[in-house]
Amino acid sequence: MKHQAITSLQDFRDRLQQDPDLYLLIYKQGSEQSDCALSNLEALEMDMDKPLFTVNVAEVRDVHPEYHITTAPVVIEFKSGKPGRQLKGCHQPGALESFFKPATVSAASENGEKQKQVIVYTTPTCSWCRTLKEYLRNHQIQFREIDVSKDEKAAQEMVRRSGQQGVPQSLIDGQVVVGFDRNRINTLLGIN
Repeated sequence: MKHQAITSLQDFRDRLQQDPDLYLLIYKQGSEQSDCALSNLEALEMDMDKPLFTVNVAEVRDVHPEYHITTAPVVIEFKSGKPGRQLKGCHQPGALESFFKPATVSAASENGEKQKQVIVYTTPTCSWCRTLKEYLRNHQIQFREIDVSKDEKAAQEMVRRSGQQGVPQSLIDGQVVVGFDRNRINTLLGIN
């Protein structure tokens, strides 16, 4: 995938003026995760509806603080000049494609049906919880998050329902999904 390097905050502001809908990868060259993210993005072969810009924080130090970014790598989607969805870390092509071209639960939305109720049980230190939440956001699935480290009653209910203490756990219209079981989640939510 083609991308253009940003040389300063002013350079980025100028690009944003010209094209307020774009993607920005903030990375740190030489970092294993960042090099992986950049390599996977460059290897991705898909048509983009928005341009992709990159900024290396090892060389350009004024862009990431402007958007309160404290970790790299991260891809940020800008709409109407404002930062929105983010994808943090190094991801394989499938996850990248779903970020750049999110599928929607079209059967529900086109037919006017109500979206399924989705509850996600998480803890702050759970990396799979973050992955699951980002996956749902990328597919424009609304969900309610319950942090079981702060809600003992919800934690007990989660264990009673699934028989397991591990997170993430999802409750999709009453169906329990333990872990980030992408196939089961896709089936229950109608994600293609």
